[in-house]
Amino acid sequence: MRCVSDLDTNGGPARPEETQPSAWRAHPSIRKVVISLWGIVVACAGWAALVMYIWDTHLSLSSMILNASKTQTWSFIPNLQDGKINYIEYIMSSSSIGGWFVLFVNMVIVQGPLTIGLHCSELIANVIRDERQWRCATGRKGLRIATNPVKTIFTHPICLVLFVAKPFLHWMFGLSFITSKYVIDGQLQMLAVIMTIPQNLCIALFIFACFFTFVALRRPRGPQPAAYGHVQTLANLVDEWSPVMWWGHKDDGIPYCHAGTSDHPLPDVKMDCVYAGTVTGSLVPLS
Repeated sequence: MRCVSDLDTNGGPARPEETQPSAWRAHPSIRKVVISLWGIVVACAGWAALVMYIWDTHLSLSSMILNASKTQTWSFIPNLQDGKINYIEYIMSSSSIGGWFVLFVNMVIVQGPLTIGLHCSELIANVIRDERQWRCATGRKGLRIATNPVKTIFTHPICLVLFVAKPFLHWMFGLSFITSKYVIDGQLQMLAVIMTIPQNLCIALFIFACFFTFVALRRPRGPQPAAYGHVQTLANLVDEWSPVMWWGHKDDGIPYCHAGTSDHPLPDVKMDCVYAGTVTGSLVPLS
């Protein structure tokens, strides 16, 4: 009786465990996603430090300009007109296609990592959602094979968090990375990119990364082996397919007991017994 993280074992007999390995340990891609999320947080903090340094060093010579460390600059929604926000601005010519291309490249370079990081966060949400669904097999109602995918998205807390966080974080990014234009006599003359201090975005990303790190490190409770949506592992653990399945203790054997699935509720596995494992080499590493 093996879970998905037992990739280097031979699938031999084993005793049930009270807790199962986390998604961080079982799924190498989860580790990459979590590390990339923290990389985005660090990059955002570097962005804030760079804007504060340039503003305080080169742009705060006038008495009309606030110091970068003053609390007035930490408004949730920045207003460039009131003079109480720190920012840097660089201007590009709009007289040719090249100016628009440079603006597009700037947006891709700055916003691209955030977009990719939030998109990859769906991997964590999907893996945890699949594991939660699989663990219904030890519940009173059992595991239903046919489910509504839209319903599962709006009933799973992690999916709801991601559903709300993605547009919210992109909106906060838009408050920190602003595109503007200079028009003279009705003609577009220049394009401008304004970068404010993204302290609110950095704090929100920090909370987001902490949440998904906690989710990835959390270990499921119970003796039911964790699968995290891994098809081969599920194929090894499911020995009877039915529209509604239950997983648990099936047979007392000598010298090993047997656990599996059935179309009716099964008793809990016996924690003091040794259960037969999977076929040697049946588990494959996750990619």
